[in-house]
Amino acid sequence: MTDSVHFSRILLCSSDAIEEGGEVMPFDVVHDGEECRAFAARFEGRVSAFLNRCTHVAMELDFQPNRIFDDSGQWLLCASHGAVYHPESGECMGGPCHGGLVRLQVEEEDGQVYWIPDAHTQPSAD
Repeated sequence: MTDSVHFSRILLCSSDAIEEGGEVMPFDVVHDGEECRAFAARFEGRVSAFLNRCTHVAMELDFQPNRIFDDSGQWLLCASHGAVYHPESGECMGGPCHGGLVRLQVEEEDGQVYWIPDAHTQPSAD
């Protein structure tokens, strides 16, 4: 069965606004009816996006605003619990996590980063 619902992409930011292994680009979403934060991050030149929600306890990962990468710029780290996630796949790599981060679809084209909403994650009304 083919999913016939088509979602328009939403401009998040310019490509250069997301630095390699550094600050992430936050954005608000509604995931399964609940308002929450998401973020886009750059790792090894590619942009990935996830819900900003640790799988151990549903808390945001940031230790400072928009700072989710560890000091090495190689891992996404939950500042509250020490759970470690792969910055491209969101897979749990260690610590107290229960599965991986919820991944959101993004694409980068012509110097811009776009988010593509889906049936579970839609733009926030704000």
